[in-house]
Amino acid sequence: MSARFLPATLLCALLVSCAPDPWAIPGPSKSVTRADAIRTAYLYSKVPWMPEERHRLHGDDGRGVLVHTPDITLSRHGYSNGWWQPGVPAIGMAYQWGGFDTPRSFLKSLDRGELAGDISTSEKRRLDDAGTSTRACGIDCSGFVSRCWRLSTPHSTRKLPSICDRLDSWSELRPGDILLNDRHVVLFKAWDTCGKQVLVYESGPFPVWRVNAASIPVKKLLAEGYQPWRYRGIGEED
Repeated sequence: MSARFLPATLLCALLVSCAPDPWAIPGPSKSVTRADAIRTAYLYSKVPWMPEERHRLHGDDGRGVLVHTPDITLSRHGYSNGWWQPGVPAIGMAYQWGGFDTPRSFLKSLDRGELAGDISTSEKRRLDDAGTSTRACGIDCSGFVSRCWRLSTPHSTRKLPSICDRLDSWSELRPGDILLNDRHVVLFKAWDTCGKQVLVYESGPFPVWRVNAASIPVKKLLAEGYQPWRYRGIGEED
């Protein structure tokens, strides 16, 4: 049967199934272009989703891991800056300690009713991988950079230097490089016009708790011990 004689509903379904996935990111590779790294970061910062009550938890996840989702009730549990609210459209993937979701896997996990994010706490840092909830979805700072660099597995902030070279000067920073200290990592995008702030993407810890674009003063980053690094597998051309 030719397409002109297909029922409208079936034809529509076929067209949708053939359409490219708007939230697909490049898969694992031994190398990545700077343009791809920035495009991936942008998608993470713009992924749209609808929070529901079932995505929220402040307590044991049923498997022995304490979870605090970054929703607006977070302040009732001794923390601040929760941001998403059931029934209100959200933009940007939620921060999850130990998370390594792609935009598509994040959306599928939410459809299954998994928890939307899980903040970083001193106890999470003490437990390390054991503090990661398998019931939550999202991505943390190093998992985010790992995805932007098309790594097959997440590299922690401790492990990232093993695949990078430290830059001699901040002036050498180019899109897709990182700024790293012992607890957090951000992906460099560009300098602002005055040269005193850097434009970055990050899966933000406190006070953001989501993937976002930010402008951060260099003075602040220097005070917090950030250093510029470059992934050895990053390429200069598309």
